[in-house]
Amino acid sequence: MTASTPDTEPTAPTARTERNPERNKGRKPARHAEAMPVLEQLATLYPPLFGARFLPLKRGIFQDLMQAHPQLLDATSLKAALALHTRSTRYLVTVAEGLQRHDLSGQPVEPMAPEHVHHALLEVFRRRQARSKEDLTPTLRRRIRQAFERSGLSPEAYASLVRGRDEQANALLDEALQEARATEARDEALLRAFESGARSVPEFADMYGMAVADVEQALTRARRVRARLAAPSAA
Repeated sequence: MTASTPDTEPTAPTARTERNPERNKGRKPARHAEAMPVLEQLATLYPPLFGARFLPLKRGIFQDLMQAHPQLLDATSLKAALALHTRSTRYLVTVAEGLQRHDLSGQPVEPMAPEHVHHALLEVFRRRQARSKEDLTPTLRRRIRQAFERSGLSPEAYASLVRGRDEQANALLDEALQEARATEARDEALLRAFESGARSVPEFADMYGMAVADVEQALTRARRVRARLAAPSAA
């Protein structure tokens, strides 16, 4: 499974690079060596963003950093550092969690796009699966379903947004959305049953042999889906 990664500077190989691999031997280690001192500087300057725990970066963070430190940071080295940083597994994990993008002050400023969350999930899965003997597909399918639920989109809109060229990944997406639709149907049925009576949530949960927290989550999900379907722009 392959996926593009968000938030990277334009470092994709050119056609010349792809056709002349011998010419480009050694460039990657050189870029890595060039980027590491800059990343250490960034970790010192902005520990909430680049320190022990990463946070997703706002769009345009490169320009913000250059404006904040024009004498300290070199544009070429900074681009290489940000590319290395945003392609790291640690960074992609934070994107896959659906955390908001943050500015230089460490404040959340914009939501993460659903397609970026999805592609980060695929890439983190690909890397971890390569090192694991355990089949991590069920976990990935569950995480895709959770990402879809948090997006607030309809299954059709979500699929249209995140679907890529990888047929295996697309099949997994379809499975996750099918599970989500089944969950939505069960949640709606539970909400209707709850609304038809005059019981409290604990009483209702006890009657159905469910945990109170599970009932509350199901009712919340069902109400969220109802709101989505009632919205004029619902797809």
